[in-house]
Amino acid sequence: MRCELLVGLNVTDAEQYRKYREAMTPLLKKHHGGFRYDFWVNETLKSETSNVINRDFVIYFKDKNCKELFFNNTDYLLIKKNYYQGAVAATTILSEYNN
Repeated sequence: MRCELLVGLNVTDAEQYRKYREAMTPLLKKHHGGFRYDFWVNETLKSETSNVINRDFVIYFKDKNCKELFFNNTDYLLIKKNYYQGAVAATTILSEYNN
């Protein structure tokens, strides 16, 4: 069953975040995943979190197992440490669904 997450980020370094995406995308594809939508957000009208959100996207995986394997992969964790952590101040999972 396909697994999708709607994610909101507070990206504070767009260039570093671009490098993160570039580095992680081949690994994401190997784990049967990808991005369906991706937006820069310039205004939030309503939010249930105190986190600033300036980027939204939908990430998908073939199933929940592929999602877990990807996010726990040692290569992904190194990419996250090297690029994501310095580029993103906050991550908010807005929704997760399986279909």
